[in-house]
Amino acid sequence: MTRVEPRSLDTTSGDCLGAERDQRRRPRSNVRDIMERLRTIVEGTDTPAGRTFDLVVQALILASLATFTLETIPGLSAQTKYVLDVVEVVAVVLFSLEYALRVTVSRPVWKYSLSGFGLIDLAAILPFYLRLGIDLRSVRVLRVLRLFRILKLVRYSKAIANVRAALKSVRSELVVFMVATVLVLYIAAVGIYYCEHEAQPKAFASIPHCLWWAVATMTTVGYGDVYPITPAGRIFTFLILMLGLGVVAVPTGLVSSALTRGKVGGADVDAGEGESRDNR
Repeated sequence: MTRVEPRSLDTTSGDCLGAERDQRRRPRSNVRDIMERLRTIVEGTDTPAGRTFDLVVQALILASLATFTLETIPGLSAQTKYVLDVVEVVAVVLFSLEYALRVTVSRPVWKYSLSGFGLIDLAAILPFYLRLGIDLRSVRVLRVLRLFRILKLVRYSKAIANVRAALKSVRSELVVFMVATVLVLYIAAVGIYYCEHEAQPKAFASIPHCLWWAVATMTTVGYGDVYPITPAGRIFTFLILMLGLGVVAVPTGLVSSALTRGKVGGADVDAGEGESRDNR
């Protein structure tokens, strides 16, 4: 009889256990691979699949906005309304799948859900589900929520991303300027009230009423429905108009300067990377 060595039994059993472990690990690794591929497609733009995904989503956004616009035309035929409804349903279903994919590949899961883009994406599909069983024409605020879909385009625009970065870099200055603007608006409303109330009690009935005049004047819009007729009111309006030029010019200058710094900084970074590659 052939004698079986104990070591050979140990080796055989060890190989079996190792094979079982490998089989258990394979499904997990496959799931991880699938998740990584989905994450690359959904969140990345450096692959053909990722760029195709972005283009499809952008096309859906434009199609959805087109239906939102066309359905307001009076006298549409029943067939046209049906086509618009079909396009809307298809767009919402695909937007919902996109939202589910982004939530799934996000790490942690709640990070995307609570982000600005996550809330925008949710608001873009929410009206469709809220109107189930409800006449959307009687709940107009839900129709307005569909406009959030246009904000989805922000994710795919490099220019808008540059503007966002510029606004972020000067946000403290903009906050200070906005506070100062609110104070000046209040002073303008109070000043024109005391200058014009006696001469025009209906047009300048109260300080809250005068705030509309202050906003229209400081933003240099000047609708012309309310205007001063007294010498003091006209002089005061001239001073407010001069301040209004600054209301428009200052934030524009801040953002323009931030955009210029961002472009120069990006050029410097690209140049530095090019030199480092040449040195290598």
